[in-house]
Amino acid sequence: MKRVRLGRIYAHALTFSAALHQVAELIGRGSGGYVVTPNVDHVVQAEHSEELRAAYEGASLSLVDGQPLIWLSKLMRQPFPEKISGSDLVPALMEMAAKNGWRIFFLGAAEGVGAKAAEVLRQREPGLQIVATLSPPFGFDTDPEERDRVLELVREAKPDLLVMALGCPKQELLMHRWKNDIAPAVAIGSGATLDFIAGNVSRSPVWMSKAGLEWLYRLAREPRRLAHRYLVRDPEIVKVAWRMLRLPPEARVLEETQTGGR
Repeated sequence: MKRVRLGRIYAHALTFSAALHQVAELIGRGSGGYVVTPNVDHVVQAEHSEELRAAYEGASLSLVDGQPLIWLSKLMRQPFPEKISGSDLVPALMEMAAKNGWRIFFLGAAEGVGAKAAEVLRQREPGLQIVATLSPPFGFDTDPEERDRVLELVREAKPDLLVMALGCPKQELLMHRWKNDIAPAVAIGSGATLDFIAGNVSRSPVWMSKAGLEWLYRLAREPRRLAHRYLVRDPEIVKVAWRMLRLPPEARVLEETQTGGR
């Protein structure tokens, strides 16, 4: 599969249906792996984090989540077929999970959000096996004892798919760290997806998403939490885009790979 550069990380050039197929193949293969969903903020953070870049390089699948990155890929003449938002991908995967009998674990989001999202999804998809939901305490990822406790709970549940709603870079770094420990489970970073499903946070209107204004909608609803991200950190994407556009065309694409082959 073709990998298109996005600053110091990348995403695979796939359609939404092809992405679903690739995730299903990963699960069916039974050797584990993890899926990342880069957006503008991930690209900017990766400029300054060797750990995050390593997590991306170790991913089995990278799916572009952000209209501005779609536009950048077109300017680079290496267009992604479409945006693959985690908030669209996870519900579609839950439909597949119900049909295929996959065991699902929700890790992250605030207390009670995972359970509420699970309830909503079970009503939509009878037979869906969400075997556990867990909202670990803040900072658990930096406490070796607590981190190991959470990992053991995941291992004991034996999920086929681990949905991690911990935000970037926490979820990416943990997926990279835990890749072998949780196999054969496949993990996917989902950001605010569980909050969307549970109804705690509303998604932007479709027209705003297509216009690349989803960030503005979220900023207006959660200004204190998101102001630094959207107004201070993420404008660096302009500098990253300029660097990408100055690359020769052949340098904008990485070697073709097989899913999970790295």
